[in-house]
Amino acid sequence: MKPKYWNKGKLYLSKNDKVLKSIIDSYPKDYLFINDNYFHCLINSIIGQQISVAAASSIKKRFYLLHKNITPINIMKINNKSFKKVGLSKQKILYIKNISIYFLENKKFIKNINKYDEIEIKNKLILIKGIGNWTVDMFLIFGLGQSNIFPKGDLGFNKAISTAYKKKIPISEKNLNKLYNKWKPYNTIATWYLWRSLDPLPISY
Repeated sequence: MKPKYWNKGKLYLSKNDKVLKSIIDSYPKDYLFINDNYFHCLINSIIGQQISVAAASSIKKRFYLLHKNITPINIMKINNKSFKKVGLSKQKILYIKNISIYFLENKKFIKNINKYDEIEIKNKLILIKGIGNWTVDMFLIFGLGQSNIFPKGDLGFNKAISTAYKKKIPISEKNLNKLYNKWKPYNTIATWYLWRSLDPLPISY
């Protein structure tokens, strides 16, 4: 599902940032795909932690063949050997099971998650072992489709900024703040296109 703000945001960013315009123009048909299955989105974010987009894509394909219906209850029925066979580490298996338990025990929060603001969502999800700021940012971008997420701790994001804007890594807080202010309220779009500039496949969770 394409975000409602996408086309308007693309025009806004193209007018305000020549560097970003060049990247946006290179991918005229691509866009962020919102995954409204929140459980799958969080699992995909765990799978994607600290590995390449291509590696994550390969593991996800095998992972979703483990059961015809990947739900919190069904995840708890799958043994660890099966998870390991698809390429998941012990830690990631534990994190995925932690998410499953959380979804089973917090159905009301999950059902009404769109009613909470970014900080409230982050404070609640970060209580799940295995979920940190990066994973929450991915969920806010790809699950809830929020328009102004700026994942400054993401390595790929920083690498893309370094390449596109000729900045040395680590990117200074001053430069990050400048870009954030330049792109708001569409930091999510800017982030996605910068990621897109690095990978042959569009990133998705």
